[in-house]
Amino acid sequence: MPEPLTRRSVLLAATTGAAALALPALTPTSAGAAEPGAEPAAEPGWDTDRAAAAQAARPSAATSSGSEAPHLGAAQAFDANPTTRFSSEFADGAWLAVDLGTTIRITRVVLVWEAAFGLEYAVEVSRDGASWQSVYTENAGTGGTVTVHTHPHPALGRYVRMRGIRRATPYGYSLFAFQVFGGPPAPAATATANLALRHPAYGDRYQDAGHSPLHAFDGGVPDGLTGDTTRWSSDWSDSRWVGVDLGATARLTGFDLYWEAAYAVDYRIQVSDDNRTWRTVHQPTAAEVAARDADIGTPGSSAGIHDRITLPAAVTGRYVRMLGVRRRRFYSPAPYTAQFGYSLYEFQVWGTGGSAAAEYPAQPAERTGTYRTVLFDDFEGTALDRGRWRVVVTGSTMGPVNGESQAYVDDPGVLRVSGGQLLITPRYVPNGHTAPGGGTYRFTSGRIDTSSSFNFTYGRVSARMRLPVGDGLWPAFWLLGSDVEDPAVSWPGCGETDVMENIGYPSWTSGALHGPGYSADGNIGALYRFPAGQDVTGWHVYAVEWTPAAMRFSVDGTRYLEVTRQKTQATRGAWVFDHDQYVILNFALGGAYPAGWNKVTTPFWGLPQSSVDQVAAGGAVLAVDWVRVEQLV
Repeated sequence: MPEPLTRRSVLLAATTGAAALALPALTPTSAGAAEPGAEPAAEPGWDTDRAAAAQAARPSAATSSGSEAPHLGAAQAFDANPTTRFSSEFADGAWLAVDLGTTIRITRVVLVWEAAFGLEYAVEVSRDGASWQSVYTENAGTGGTVTVHTHPHPALGRYVRMRGIRRATPYGYSLFAFQVFGGPPAPAATATANLALRHPAYGDRYQDAGHSPLHAFDGGVPDGLTGDTTRWSSDWSDSRWVGVDLGATARLTGFDLYWEAAYAVDYRIQVSDDNRTWRTVHQPTAAEVAARDADIGTPGSSAGIHDRITLPAAVTGRYVRMLGVRRRRFYSPAPYTAQFGYSLYEFQVWGTGGSAAAEYPAQPAERTGTYRTVLFDDFEGTALDRGRWRVVVTGSTMGPVNGESQAYVDDPGVLRVSGGQLLITPRYVPNGHTAPGGGTYRFTSGRIDTSSSFNFTYGRVSARMRLPVGDGLWPAFWLLGSDVEDPAVSWPGCGETDVMENIGYPSWTSGALHGPGYSADGNIGALYRFPAGQDVTGWHVYAVEWTPAAMRFSVDGTRYLEVTRQKTQATRGAWVFDHDQYVILNFALGGAYPAGWNKVTTPFWGLPQSSVDQVAAGGAVLAVDWVRVEQLV
């Protein structure tokens, strides 16, 4: 890599926002066509509802398959009046569309439903009004306000529609509002312009769907560089990046970075011809890094800064990124400090060239083929297969988590194979169990995984299990991303798939996904409630089918939860399930998840005395008949 250029960047505490330009909101412009260092020139109406503007300009812009009554016609969803509404004819396949008048990159769509909402529907875009592509498909709608973020889906279009698939009520689809946001991408330029505006944006792990990389290139710069105006925000790690595809090779002369208060103390601006090999073209000087590092802010009271960078000589490349090296510190409170993610309101790339035609690649499709078994253990014999399963030990293999009360141990009294079953039987230790490295626990239990022997990407994962009943008893069958131990990834960036969890209730179990933007209590999950006459104490098969496009959870072959990649990216955060995971079986006691339901605080968090007595008597046993992993061939 060549030596980085060292021309000093000027750091300015921002006190003014973008200068407003009096141009029609729907007219393509060369927004930001000024030299670096000029006042930020946001494309006019960068956060304007384009659908409402189109309808106001052309009454024929709104169309539909039909309406319940003349006063509930298509235009009522686009009139910016929260009290009027559109209501379709009473048919599952009804639709509502708007012609924006020109092709733009659609960055988000907001649907405000009346009581007659869509249980299943699609939000689609088109350049010609005839060929449509989905940016969002809802498979379990609940009405209310739904905000669909399009990153990282192809979303260049002139027309946008809601296409009904299945209604939630006997009535039509009824919307108070159908809003569309975005604007034209920066075209190829022969004069110096911001080539990055509304171009495809990329990054590694970001905070959530509302703070994706696309928000650093949407033209929005707030006054004073404060507040939660659209911005990119990474997760809490130093080694994070955000970048843009300019569409074609460009000649680059400078950059403007409008940081939120969580700015980079040290970073690199890099360019690439192929999105793989990167060249550093700018980094702050040692003096600048020291000055930034000394500015320790307080959360919620600090403004951002503006980095203006003019290169001493032009460089060429198609891809540009900001690679974080070190994050700013905040008092929390003084003298203690904490760090958050990196946060950029806007990243402008100045130069000539590029192309407005740049687009995101298509989303991965489902795979076809026949499933074959690649892992199977029916626990025959008298001992656990140590070549297949790693036994986890608290204090050695892992530390305490989730406020749970048990220590995991390698003890045949707790973890054994007998009668063709894996049996995990927690024990109560009144005098305490001391874990390796210290820490005393009043319970011991078992946890095994395949991290040392079997890691895989995609497949159908299942286990036949019988569970105990008792408040705060927490057996689980789950998958964890194999890169969880990488400090640049960790949890929840590694991804977690809970195939089955139970916290002692007989009538239901749960399944869930955890990732950046949807972890812990904010996970994407659902309960499975057993049919009458069944409960967790019977033998049941718990399964998930993991594909490039979705996770599908089932019990005894009945699907109760489908989490799609597209919906997750549009509403929650990055999809982090395209890499290896491994299988885990464990039996926890108490902790955050059970306590959230049973509200028990004594004698242990989430674990009442009745369950302590049950464990002490040896009456809490998790039985596993078999575990299977299948993959397509």
